[in-house]
This record gives sequence, structure tokens and C-alpha cells, in this order.
Amino acid sequence: MNLVLSLILSLIIVLHLYFIWLEMFAWTTHGKKVFKGIPDDFFVQSKAMAANQGLYNGFLVAGLLWSFFIGDPVWSEKVAIFFLSCISIAGIYGAITASRSIFFVQGLPAILAIILLVFK
Repeated sequence: MNLVLSLILSLIIVLHLYFIWLEMFAWTTHGKKVFKGIPDDFFVQSKAMAANQGLYNGFLVAGLLWSFFIGDPVWSEKVAIFFLSCISIAGIYGAITASRSIFFVQGLPAILAIILLVFK
């Protein structure tokens, strides 16, 4: 894996670590500051749902981290592409159903990483 690709994957991992923290541990506090258009009482009501979403983001982080430690470069790339595809699909779905900004924060970096992996 080249340096640029490793940096992009690392950025995606850090972003998803932030999502984990926000959704699992700071939903009712910091979540209100991030999602300003949502009524305050929604955060308490949706705390369990947000934590579940955070857990899923944790699985995505685990998969991308795993790709760094796989010795076979072909297998490493395929694992990274799988988890990046999951992130891309989630970003596209989030843009369609929740907020267009989700695509730019989550989907676009993953798509860029996939392109770099496929056409390296």
C-alpha cells in the first residue's frame, strides 16, 4: 500500500473513530452540537439507536485496521475494498435519506480510496 493510500485509509479510520465516540458515548451531549437541527429531546430518545450505529462504525474501523496487518498485499487490498465499499454505500444511503453532507464526509473519502486501490 502506498503512502497516499495509507494516509487516506488512516483518515477514514480516524473519522470513524470519531463517529464511534460521538454515537456511543457523546450522543446526548456533543451530538446536540453536531446535529443542530434536531430537537434536544430526540437525543435522549434515540440514544440506544445511535449507540448501535456507533458499534457498526466500530466494525468498519476494525476491518480497515485489519487490512493494514494482512501480509499478502492482494488479500489486504481486497479486505480494504470490501470495508471501503460498505462505508461508501452507507455514505450514499445517508446522503439520500438523512443529509447530503454525509456523502462528502463518509462516502467520498471511501470512494476515493477505492479508486486509488483499484487503479494504483
